[in-house]
Amino acid sequence: MRLINDAISGMQILFVAFGAMVLVPLLTGLNPSMALLGAGIGTLLFQLVTKRKVPIFLGSSFAFIAPIIFSLQTWGMGATMFGLFAAGFMYFVFAVIIRWRGISMVNHLIPPVVIGPVIMVIGLSVAATATQMAMGISGGEHIVGDTLSILLSVSTFAVTVLITIFGKGLFRLIPILGGILAGYIIALIFDMTGVSAALNNGQEILNFSNLSSAAWFAAPEFHKPEVNWMAALFMLPVAIAPAIEHIGGIMAIGKVTGKDYTKDPGLDKTLAGDGLGVCVAGLIGGPPVTTYGEVTGAVMITKNDNPKIMTYAAIFAIAMAFFGKFNAFLNSIPLPVMGGIMILLFGTIASIGLKTLIDAKVDIMIPRNLVIISATLIAGVGGYTVNIGNFPFSGVGLAAVLAIVLNLILPHPAPETLTGSDKESQS
Repeated sequence: MRLINDAISGMQILFVAFGAMVLVPLLTGLNPSMALLGAGIGTLLFQLVTKRKVPIFLGSSFAFIAPIIFSLQTWGMGATMFGLFAAGFMYFVFAVIIRWRGISMVNHLIPPVVIGPVIMVIGLSVAATATQMAMGISGGEHIVGDTLSILLSVSTFAVTVLITIFGKGLFRLIPILGGILAGYIIALIFDMTGVSAALNNGQEILNFSNLSSAAWFAAPEFHKPEVNWMAALFMLPVAIAPAIEHIGGIMAIGKVTGKDYTKDPGLDKTLAGDGLGVCVAGLIGGPPVTTYGEVTGAVMITKNDNPKIMTYAAIFAIAMAFFGKFNAFLNSIPLPVMGGIMILLFGTIASIGLKTLIDAKVDIMIPRNLVIISATLIAGVGGYTVNIGNFPFSGVGLAAVLAIVLNLILPHPAPETLTGSDKESQS
């Protein structure tokens, strides 16, 4: 009976994480099956490294959306896979630092004044992509009529917002999944009633041809990685933000369960486990993985903190990766539906970055802090590119490096002028 209960709880965890997990590959062009496979294998590897002590499920990281899109366009699939594989080593760097000098060293290198604007860049750097998808634009061309796009994106956005604000219990943890399902159903109704044809040049918005022809069970399509050090160097700094996010996630789940996972198994172990998951996920062609706040919320609501349930969630994720019909269904989701989700999602990510600054009481009127935040935001969002030979360095990675360098070289103000976290970081 205990086994059945744990299995059901594991399925519940996967359900909570599912929407966000498959959204990343759908937005980047990666295979959703590989996202499921990478998340499942990554979670199992994390449990192996941490001796199954932490109730954590690893899902697709949003930090890599813009970098993946850029890398695919610049270097191709094989090189991108190698770059994502290399990104996992940043976790090992932090693991070594923490084991050597403790968390204080990390806080010194990457304080809130660095973390906050970098997270904001992650959300804002793909704002244009979100709005274009919501308007039915892909590759600079309208593939869905304006009016139909607006109706679908606004409806999807509205449902997602309603779930976010008014959802109760586990239901409030699945706004992305709920929004996608609602948008899909609305698109289906529009097709059945002729609204789509009337607003989209006589064409229905849903295409079930690939869904009907897809096999029920099919092995995910694997690609061969291609060694490309430019792609690797491009991805490495991007991993800084999710690596720091991991530390926050471990502390959050510790508060929920009443256990100090920073000591047992230790942050060095959890970071190494997450990094190993990132390496494997990237190597097989899936997006890098990270800790999920939705899962922490589910653990808090259900009061079930047994790490075994994450094992079952991982096994179910791996099994779903071989469900061909389901993969085809995901790829049939209309573009404006995805856009409606993205507007809220990426705005939320940017808001989390702002919350990081507020919670840490970072005084942005201190010139040092103002320079770091301002330069990071503009360089990251504005498309500033540093060409090192044939290597274009831009986006989230450039923003992260710039913020860290400025934090290290800019002088701190006199102690009497400091407030909040600024005084603490200098002491």
